Amino acid sequence: MAARTGKEYMERLAASRPTVHIQGETVTGGIQDHPAFRNVVQTYAELFDLQHSDEHKDVLTYTSPTSGEPVGTSFLTPKTPDDLVKRRKAFKVWADHSNGMLGRTGDYMNSSLMALASAADWFAQANPAFGENIRRYYKKAREEDLLCTHTLIPPQVNRAVAGTQQAGGKLAARIVKEDDNGVVIRGARMLATIAPFADEMLVFPSTVLRGTPEDKPYSYAFAIPNDTPGLRYIAREPLDYDRPRHDHPLASRFEESDCVVVFDDVHVPYERCFALGDAELCNGFYSQTSSVVHMTHQVVTRTTAKTEYILGLVSLLTEAIGIEQFQHVQEDVAEIITTLEMLRAFLRAAEADAEVNEYGVLTPAFAPLNAARNLYPKLYQRFPQILRKLGASGLMATPTELDIQGPAAADIEAYLQSATLSGPERVKLFRLVWDTCVSAFSSRQALYEYYFFGDPVRMAGAYVKSYDREPYKARVQVFLDRA
Repeated sequence: MAARTGKEYMERLAASRPTVHIQGETVTGGIQDHPAFRNVVQTYAELFDLQHSDEHKDVLTYTSPTSGEPVGTSFLTPKTPDDLVKRRKAFKVWADHSNGMLGRTGDYMNSSLMALASAADWFAQANPAFGENIRRYYKKAREEDLLCTHTLIPPQVNRAVAGTQQAGGKLAARIVKEDDNGVVIRGARMLATIAPFADEMLVFPSTVLRGTPEDKPYSYAFAIPNDTPGLRYIAREPLDYDRPRHDHPLASRFEESDCVVVFDDVHVPYERCFALGDAELCNGFYSQTSSVVHMTHQVVTRTTAKTEYILGLVSLLTEAIGIEQFQHVQEDVAEIITTLEMLRAFLRAAEADAEVNEYGVLTPAFAPLNAARNLYPKLYQRFPQILRKLGASGLMATPTELDIQGPAAADIEAYLQSATLSGPERVKLFRLVWDTCVSAFSSRQALYEYYFFGDPVRMAGAYVKSYDREPYKARVQVFLDRA
C-alpha cells in the first residue's frame, strides 16, 4: 500500500468503530458522518489528496525503500541536507492548507515514529523485542499511511501529588496485569487530539517518572488501533457548530476534537509494545532518540505557516478599514513580522547546523528549535490581542450569510462597506478575523499553542538546565581575571 488518498482514508475510517462519547451520546455509525467530526474529517481527507496532486506529490511523497511505492515524506529518514529541506517543504504544504490551525496532522507523529525507529537499538537495550517492535510499527505506519495521534499525560486531578498517589494510584492509566501475550491497561489519560478520526493511538511516556517501584506500572509505550476493545474517548464540546463556512470559516474546517482516553482493561499485545516497566527508558524516550527534535522541526514549520496567515489577515484588515498609516498600528504589525522572521531564522539555523546523530540520522540543531518552542507559546497570545485591538467595534458588526442574503442585504451593502471592500466582502473578512481572535475556536487555539509542549514555566526550567552556559561563564571570568 502507498500514500493514501482522501477516499482511502475515509473508507478505512468508515470501517472503524471507536467508542466516542460526545454531548451526552455515544457515537454510532461512522465517525465521518457525525456532525461534530465530518467537516474536519473532510479536511484531513484533503491533506491525503494533496499527496497525489500534480503540484505537490513530488514534495509530499518519496519512494518507499521496501515497497517501491510513493509514501509520505514525513516518514523519510533524513540522511542529507536535501532530505531535511524536503521534509520541511512537505510540512509547509500541509500547514499552509490549514493556515497552521491543525496541530495534529499526521506529519507530527510520523516524524516521531521515524526518529524512534531509527533509534531502535536504544529500545533494544531494555529488550531486543522492543527495538524490533518499533522498527516494524514504523514500517507499518509508513506503508499503510496511518494517521496516528498520541496521549501522554495523566488526568488533571491533583497536581500536588504524583499520579501513583491519586486515588490510591487508580486514576492514571497503568499496567494492571501481564499475560503470555501482552499487558492490560486500566485508567485514564489526556489529551488525545483527533482521536475519534485517527487510525491509531500512540500511548507514549509522560517523561516525568521518578523511577521508584511505584512508577513501574506507569512506565510504558505502545500503539493500538483507535477502536481497540475497552478503549473509550470522552470528547469535549465541539466548536464546529455545523454552520456555513462563511460564518465560521475556521471552526467549520479545522476543529480538531480533544479527548480524555479511558482504558477499561485494554489488552495490548507484546508486539505493539516499545517499552514496559522501565522508568529510565521512558524518561529518555524523546530526548535520547532525537524524536523531540524532529517533532519540533515540524511544529516550527507549522507555526511559521500560522504566523504568515496572521500577517496576511492583519494586513487585509488594516487595509480594509484604512488604518495602516497610523504608527501604533504599524508597531503591532511589525510585531507579527518580527515573529515570522524569527521563526524562519530558527528553521534556517536548525537545518544549517544539522548533525548526524549516533543512529545515522541527520538531525536539525535543537538549540534554535528549542528557542522557538519556548518563545512561540507566549508570542502567539499577542496575535489575537492585536486583531481584537485593530478590529475593535467592527468585530461586533458581523451579520451572518443568511443576513447578507435576506431583508437586511441593502443595509449591509450600504452601511457595512469599508474603504476597499463592499458590505458583503467586509463582513466575510471580519467573520474570518472573528474566528481567529474572538470565537471559542480561537480561544482553544490560543490555549493549545500555550501548552503545546507542556507548561511553559517547566519548559523554561528544563531549557535553562539543558543549555550549556559554561563557555559564557568562562569568558566573563577571563575578563574579571584580566581586569
